[in-house]
Amino acid sequence: MKKIFSVILTVVLILVYPYTVSAESKVPEVSAKACVLIEEKTGKILFEKNSSEKLPMASTTKIMTTLLCLESGGLDDQFVVDGEAIKVEGSSMGLTEGDVVTKRALCYGMMLPSGNDAANATAVKLGGNIENFADMMNERAEKIGMTRTCFVTPSGLEGEGHGSSAYDMALLAREALRNPDFAEICSQKKAKVEFGNPPYERWLTNSNKLLDMYQGVKGVKTGFTDEAGRCLVSACEREGISLICVTLNDKNDWQDHINMYDYGYSVLQPLELSTDEIFAVPVAGGTENTIPVRAEEQILIGDDGKTANRISSSIILPPFVYSGIKTGDKIGEIKYYYDGRYIDSISLNAMKNTEYKETEKKTDKNFFEKIKKFLFNN
Repeated sequence: MKKIFSVILTVVLILVYPYTVSAESKVPEVSAKACVLIEEKTGKILFEKNSSEKLPMASTTKIMTTLLCLESGGLDDQFVVDGEAIKVEGSSMGLTEGDVVTKRALCYGMMLPSGNDAANATAVKLGGNIENFADMMNERAEKIGMTRTCFVTPSGLEGEGHGSSAYDMALLAREALRNPDFAEICSQKKAKVEFGNPPYERWLTNSNKLLDMYQGVKGVKTGFTDEAGRCLVSACEREGISLICVTLNDKNDWQDHINMYDYGYSVLQPLELSTDEIFAVPVAGGTENTIPVRAEEQILIGDDGKTANRISSSIILPPFVYSGIKTGDKIGEIKYYYDGRYIDSISLNAMKNTEYKETEKKTDKNFFEKIKKFLFNN
């Protein structure tokens, strides 16, 4: 097993602009029963109201169903949907018995028109039945850290005990957005997918109007039931700063999200996590004893003036590398943490090529020739 070592790095924190909080920054008035606004990278709460209260969350549930579907792989393999599973009330992507579909199409069907049929079809495909799939949802929720959540249905239709908190749903959205396929799907206003018997092309339209209402919005999911009221999970990115907003049981959700984003971006400034330091890693079998490595990228987060001193980091580098490294090869990484919780990492890359010593090449060749003779001549 390759050994690694970790050392603490003095983090270079650079405010891209001088830090100032707008004098006009007003805490928003929100009509939601529960809500939360977080900075996506750190998970820091910028604004909240009853954010830990467990409530029904309607079709925002489909964020988890879609994430599990995407993580299961084989997204473009075709299969026939379960005829009984798709017999469900409410919003639909238009599945009928005998339809041939792909998991990818089901994900679009869940995230855009909020198809309950797509959610149930996904649950049966992945879990065999609704109950088994609910167990899968809850296991994944536990790994994310969703401590006030219980999934009972894959669609968000009412089920005994089915519910979550605004903060838990923000954590779920944060996790889901790390999946490139999820981020792509939920950002689309319209999408063309194929399904049917035989499959044919059709367009699906996203129910998330916030995509057209506020600059930088990149998803995520709407929801409504009589019990849950209007629910909305959204995400927005401006100048590299990403925020996630959740409202549960909110009659004025579109405007409340806009107001919360206005507030969030008024109290944050871009903060770069990076380092200019060059590290030397020992080289085995090379013309030089060490190779220089450095970071060539940055992580951008939002800072409210209280973030920088809560950031820590560590360097992960191997004790040595073998010669043959090319410029730009990843040698190690720097991991960043907020209050001890992992945020993100940047690569440490080689700054030059390493060449083999000619004597090393000959020695290696002679050594392997001796091994070959020993194995095949005895």
